[in-house]
Amino acid sequence: MSNEEFQFKISVVGDGTVGKTSLIRKYTKGNFEKNYIKTIGAQFSRFEKIIESDIVNLVFWDIAGQEDFDFLQPLFYKESKASIVVYSLEENELGKNSFDHVKNWVQNLRKYCGEIPMILFANKVDLVEENELDLLDIKSIVDKYNFIGFSLTSAKTGQGVNEAFDIIIQKLYKKYKD
Repeated sequence: MSNEEFQFKISVVGDGTVGKTSLIRKYTKGNFEKNYIKTIGAQFSRFEKIIESDIVNLVFWDIAGQEDFDFLQPLFYKESKASIVVYSLEENELGKNSFDHVKNWVQNLRKYCGEIPMILFANKVDLVEENELDLLDIKSIVDKYNFIGFSLTSAKTGQGVNEAFDIIIQKLYKKYKD
């Protein structure tokens, strides 16, 4: 049986400072950068993964969450095969707003990409008491917008990061392998 090669573009979206760049860096390079560096427009990271002896080339498009870059989003979304929507679990205005804005990110993705698989990352779980989280709100938005699931993640500690990325990657692999 011959090995196949796949390439998937995955758009990573969410409000500014929710941890998109840090999550990608943690998954692709295994490290965490303490200092915040604002993404200008978009940046992309390549990562290769072997699944069942097939080569899966992943290109993560880290799309700036600041409104200044909204006009570029249609260009950045083009040809995305899946998306990761990230919000912050922080118990402050950033956290609340980033959760409320999930619907906007989903609407834009659907507008420009159609019905691609999406997963929700509830990031910065290291900054909250996990046993006090109300998962009903998260499950409600997952069901409402037809996410394939959600993961509690922390780019800082690595909690849930590999598993979360692997969910969307496996979904894409199975979809295009068959």
